[in-house]
Amino acid sequence: MARTPGPVAGQSGTAGGPPDASPPYVPIRHNGWATRRTPRWVLLVFAVLVAGTVLVALAHKPSQAQRASDLRGFLSDMNTDIESCAGGVRESLSALHQLGPANASEVQDTISIANQGASNCEPANNMQIDDLEQYQVTESLASFHLASVVTGLVNWAVPDAVNVQTDVATMLAAPSPAAKAKDMAAFQQALRKLNAQRAAVDATMESAIRSLSAHAAPPSLPG
Repeated sequence: MARTPGPVAGQSGTAGGPPDASPPYVPIRHNGWATRRTPRWVLLVFAVLVAGTVLVALAHKPSQAQRASDLRGFLSDMNTDIESCAGGVRESLSALHQLGPANASEVQDTISIANQGASNCEPANNMQIDDLEQYQVTESLASFHLASVVTGLVNWAVPDAVNVQTDVATMLAAPSPAAKAKDMAAFQQALRKLNAQRAAVDATMESAIRSLSAHAAPPSLPG
């Protein structure tokens, strides 16, 4: 039996049909996009910048002597800011301890001293205490956690020193022995709290002083 011939290339597959006008098939080549490389000069500039940053940081790292100087400056600032409040507490306690028996004039003077001292420890009445509340410790001393000293001294003034002096005035003005005894107990409790706060801030400052051999002392706080 004769075989029917297949379609000839370039002609339609249907016998007797019009010629196939489609272009010849060309396989698509799947090539990825070319990867852009960072120019070498950019890498060099980045390396120089990093090295420069490290060198600047090392160059500005304070020496032990510089940190000791910064600490002495800090202690001086703390003394200046707390001095007027501390002076009032010292004067109030001294007047209390020097009171003679049944001396009404001295009692009234001591009450006045204590009330005035309490008022002077309030930030609203004392610019130095207000400055203390805003004080920022220099970065060179950050490792000694002296920000807690600033907060501790503010708390030593308000409410602790205020309470001690207010209690002195209240105790001396007590109308009866029973009231006086009650006020005395409140005063002694407030005084213990004042002294505990002083011990806490002194411990932090003394640790920094020893570490840097700063040859300085914390502010003198009464109690």
